[in-house]
Amino acid sequence: MDFETLLSYQWGVMMPEFIILGVAVALSLIDLFMPEDRNRRLLGLFAFVGVAVSFVSLLGLWTTDVTSILDDTFRLDSFAKSFKALLLIGSALVLLLAIHYEPNERIAYRGEFYYLFLTALLGAMMMASSGDLITLFVGLELLSISSYILVAIRKKHTLANEAALKYVITGSIATAITLFGMSYIFGFTGSTNIKEIAQQLASTYDENHQYILSVAFLLTFVGLSFKLASAPFHMWAPDVYQGATTPVVSFLSVVSKTAGFIIVLRLIVSVFAQTPAGSSASMLMTLAPYIAFLAGATMIIGNTIALRQRNVKRMLAYSSVAHAGYVLVAFASLSMFMFEAIWFYLLAYLFMTIGAFAILQVVSQHHDDEDISIFAGLYRRSPLMAIAMTIFLLSLAGIPGTAGFIGKMNIFLGAFVVEPAHYVLASIMVITTVISYVYYFGIFVQMFFRPVEHTHRLEWPPGVIAVVVICIIGTVLLGVFPNIAYDFLAPFEHFSDFLQ
Repeated sequence: MDFETLLSYQWGVMMPEFIILGVAVALSLIDLFMPEDRNRRLLGLFAFVGVAVSFVSLLGLWTTDVTSILDDTFRLDSFAKSFKALLLIGSALVLLLAIHYEPNERIAYRGEFYYLFLTALLGAMMMASSGDLITLFVGLELLSISSYILVAIRKKHTLANEAALKYVITGSIATAITLFGMSYIFGFTGSTNIKEIAQQLASTYDENHQYILSVAFLLTFVGLSFKLASAPFHMWAPDVYQGATTPVVSFLSVVSKTAGFIIVLRLIVSVFAQTPAGSSASMLMTLAPYIAFLAGATMIIGNTIALRQRNVKRMLAYSSVAHAGYVLVAFASLSMFMFEAIWFYLLAYLFMTIGAFAILQVVSQHHDDEDISIFAGLYRRSPLMAIAMTIFLLSLAGIPGTAGFIGKMNIFLGAFVVEPAHYVLASIMVITTVISYVYYFGIFVQMFFRPVEHTHRLEWPPGVIAVVVICIIGTVLLGVFPNIAYDFLAPFEHFSDFLQ
C-alpha cells in the first residue's frame, strides 16, 4: 500500500478514535514526567475533556453516509455511530466518578488508571466500527486486557487481586473459545471480512455445512456470553464487582457490557442472520431457541441469587446479570425493532446504573463498608440523594415513569410481534422483574425505614453530584418522553445500512 493510497482514505471518519488515542498517549507521557507528589486528578479532567471532544466529533459525523476504509476493516454506519455514543456518554460519567474516588487505602498507580481506561474505551469503539474479524478481535482484546489491569489496580488489596486473577483466567478461556468459533467461520469461508462472509453464507446451502456453522455459532456465542455476564458464564461478575474499585465496576457494568452486545450484534447478526439460498430460515432463526433458553436462565439465576446478597456490589453484579438476560430477550426475539430496543435499553441502563454506583461510591467510602446496612437512615442524613437513589432503584426495577420501564416494555412487546411469539420468555421476564423488587426495595427500606447509625451529613463531591443530576434527568426524561431517544436515532431509519 503506497503513500497516495493512504492519503486517499477518508480518515475523518476515525476522528473520535484518533482523539481518544491521542489523549491516552498524551496522558501516559504527562504521567511519566509529572512529579510523584502531584495530584493526578488533573489527568482525569484531561481524560474527561478528551472523551467530550470525541463525542462532539462523533456528532459531527452523525449524518455522514456509510463510509468504509482500510479494505472494509473499518466502517462508519448507523450502528457504529449510535453505539459509540453510548460508550462515550458512559465513559464520561464514569470518569467524573473516578476523579472524585478517594479510597481509604492509597492507590499508588493513580495516573495509569486514566489512560488504561481510555485504551479500553478505544477497544470498544473499534469493535463498534469493525468490519473484519481481525479488527473485531483486536478491539475485544484491547478492551479485555485493559479491563484486567483496571480491576487489579489496587495491587495491595486482597479482594482486588483475587478478582483480577479470576477475571483473567475466565476471560482468557472465553477468548480462546471465541477465537475457536471464529476460526471455523474463517475456515469455512476463507475470508475474515464480515460482509464477504455474510454474502458467501447467503449464497451457499448444504445440509452438512449447517452442522459446522452451528458449531461455529455456538462456540462464538458462548465465548462472547462471558463479556455479557450471562448465565452460566457469569461467575466472574460478583467477585470482580466486589474486588474492583467503584469506578471500574461502573465501567464494567455499563461500558464493557455495551461493548459485549456490540460485538454480538456486529458479528452474530451480520454473519448468521442471512437466509441461505434453498433454505427457509437463517442460522440465527434456527438457533434462536438456544438464545431464548440462555436469556431465560440468565434472568432467573441473576434475580434469584441477588435475593441472598448483603454486599451491595455483589447484589448489583447479579442485577447486571439479570439485565443482560432482559437484553437477550430482544436478541432472541429477532423483531424488526431489535436494534432500537437494545440501544434504548442500554441507554436507560447506563443512566440508572451509573447513578446508583455514584451514590454507592460516596456512601461506601464514608462507612468503609459495602453491606446493605450502610444505607440505613440515608434519607435523614442526605434526603436528596436518598430520593435520587430511589429513582434509580425504581428504574432498575422497571416501575412506570422511568426509563427502565420503557426499556423493558419495548423488549416485552418485541417478543410478541414475531412469529412464533415468545410467550414463555415474556412470562419469565415479567416474573423475574417482580422478583427483583425484593432486593431493590430492600435498599429502599434501609434508606427510609431504618434508624440512623451516624447523624453527621455526607459530603458529596461536585463531580458525583453532576453525575447524579445527569443520570436523574436521563432516567426521568426517557421514562416520560422516550421519543427523545428515538428522535436521536431518526437519521438512521431502523439501522437499514447495517448490512450494506
